[in-house]
Amino acid sequence: MKRSVVVMAVALLALCAVLAVAADISGKWVAQVPGRQGAAQETTFTFKVDGAALTGAVTNARGEQAITDGKVSGDAISFVTVMSFGGNEMKMLYKGTVAGSEIKFVREMQGGQGGRPPVEFVAKKAQ
Repeated sequence: MKRSVVVMAVALLALCAVLAVAADISGKWVAQVPGRQGAAQETTFTFKVDGAALTGAVTNARGEQAITDGKVSGDAISFVTVMSFGGNEMKMLYKGTVAGSEIKFVREMQGGQGGRPPVEFVAKKAQ
């Protein structure tokens, strides 16, 4: 009995430690994202974190896309955006690792746009 209480207490403390270090990335972040012809495109990320849930928007030259399926776990984040072009939808999956005032991202196109390699870039916290 005593041993189970100690094990439970240690597990609870470990869980609290993980939750305490979850990245709070709320606010604006800016990145130069490589485009199809290699030219960088300024992209703004506006994040709101509520526990492990991530919401917000991604804004670039094509407009603003809402963040869906957003998650935060420790220093890892992930979310999806959807853009529409002439009746076609294009889903983008973003996965990032937070390191201080930077987020290192990998963006992958989902669905019928196969053949495009993932795009890597770094977003920086806006001043």
